[in-house]
Amino acid sequence: MTEQSQTTIVIGVPKETFPGERRVAIVPGDVPALQKAGAEILVESGAGVEAGITDQSYTDKGAKMSNRDDIFAKSDVIFQVRTFGANPEAGRADLDKLRDGQIVIGFTESLGEPALSKEIAGKGVTMFSLEMLPRITRAQSMDVLSSMATVAGYKSVLYAAETLPKIFPMFMTAAGTIAPARVFVVGVGVAGLQAIATAKRLGAVVSAYDIRPAVKDQVISLGAKFVEMDLDTGDAEDKGGYAKAMDEEFYKKQREMMTKVIAENDVVVTTAAVPGKKAPILVTEEMVKGMPPGSVVVDLAAERGGNCELTKPGETVVAHGVSVMGPLNVPSTVPYHASQMYSKNITTFFQNLVKEGKVELNMEDEIIADTMVTKGGDVVSARVKELLGAS
Repeated sequence: MTEQSQTTIVIGVPKETFPGERRVAIVPGDVPALQKAGAEILVESGAGVEAGITDQSYTDKGAKMSNRDDIFAKSDVIFQVRTFGANPEAGRADLDKLRDGQIVIGFTESLGEPALSKEIAGKGVTMFSLEMLPRITRAQSMDVLSSMATVAGYKSVLYAAETLPKIFPMFMTAAGTIAPARVFVVGVGVAGLQAIATAKRLGAVVSAYDIRPAVKDQVISLGAKFVEMDLDTGDAEDKGGYAKAMDEEFYKKQREMMTKVIAENDVVVTTAAVPGKKAPILVTEEMVKGMPPGSVVVDLAAERGGNCELTKPGETVVAHGVSVMGPLNVPSTVPYHASQMYSKNITTFFQNLVKEGKVELNMEDEIIADTMVTKGGDVVSARVKELLGAS
């Protein structure tokens, strides 16, 4: 900790600098909980503006406003949505502001960009990667991936509804009956479940598929149909609860079976991502060609290259009469509530780090051990070290 705060942990919340990033790491409502844990909160002036949060609302809750240089100089712990690893270009400007012993918590992209974690390690920083949280019950309240996937799944259906030249619900009118749109969701994680729920609320006929048969009950509980395919899926999930990449033979069979299903739908939402790896191609150009003209594919895996063969990250491509959307940083398009959920996650994570007003790095705690990427000048995460060795 800094000399001027021997008894208080200073948490700094700088404004996000990634292009188009509108979220903020802490919202005013979580400031009192952090203070109760023994922290003083410094927030960069204007940090919450893009999320609809004023400086005054932070000071009303007891935070102090400051400038960026002061925040990095005075803070023991830095809370960010995107650390340097997840913001490699604009974030480089902050590298020299970091110092030995400082703690940084946020999205780090350590599994996708392990070399950048090595740069952070060189600063002597102890960095925690929130996307590497173990999928255990105790960590659910800290699960930023699930929080952001909730927002992305919701928004994906709104993108589709705006682009599709049909309305979603069935209407019975004096001009005749309008048939409901048909929506197919590929990947029934948190984003997929939220996409199903949103499409159902809009009145669409919804079906869904996942390589994990165990999610069938969840799909049915939301009023959607679960599409079953005769595939061996016993090895589809790792012990941490994250999806595993399957071999090409598996994906080939899967694509054959999906071609017919996709041709029957107006909208396809794909959500299949494997942490740190390129997203698997699940929707081929041939499948897109078979869809009705005016149909829409919303590819939520665009940041990892996309699940659709035609996806161009950050663009909407029209091919064979079908709009293929590759939106990026979707949670940032709903910054108020995305920030609210992220803030609660990172606050709970910090509370787990602190005992009696002091940070305790208890490596017996699975949450701390699994998320710690760098410490004492080294990369300490086994997963990231393995990637660095492979590269």
